[in-house]
Amino acid sequence: MIWRGLGLMLALFCFAPLSGAAQSGVGEVSLAIGTVAPDATLQDLEGNDLVLLDVIGGKPALIEFWATWCENCEALQPQLDEIHERFGEELTVVAVAVAVAQSPRRVTRHVESHGTGYPYLWDADGNTVRAYEATTTSVVVLLDADGVVAYTGVGAGQDLIGAVEQLLGG
Repeated sequence: MIWRGLGLMLALFCFAPLSGAAQSGVGEVSLAIGTVAPDATLQDLEGNDLVLLDVIGGKPALIEFWATWCENCEALQPQLDEIHERFGEELTVVAVAVAVAQSPRRVTRHVESHGTGYPYLWDADGNTVRAYEATTTSVVVLLDADGVVAYTGVGAGQDLIGAVEQLLGG
């Protein structure tokens, strides 16, 4: 029974659309637009407990539900890097590493080899995935400065830079 549940979870993550336009709107890929962001406890890559909203620090935020094996996540990486570089003072970028078919060690190796400047956090028990209703990887949630969901999307075709510019008013 445990293996069947794990197989279903892997199927949900592995068969996400590999390309296509971003989906955004009420409840299509994550929390409904206008929902107050839930909090969740997860860990840094050293195993220390953190509270997601504390990491965000009261600023607008981009949260990506991410995995080392996710092709959509890899395709979104250049946009995330540019967003962090251009808007890092105004907006917090956080990658939430899902605990499916990867380990904190593997995530750490990815971060070290890619040199990202924003945190990758480990969702060991899936609390954050469930709280944000992220049923697959490459789900992106944008929060405004009040911690309200302003955008949700999934897949490689998202215009995250445009969504962040709209969120920040410029």
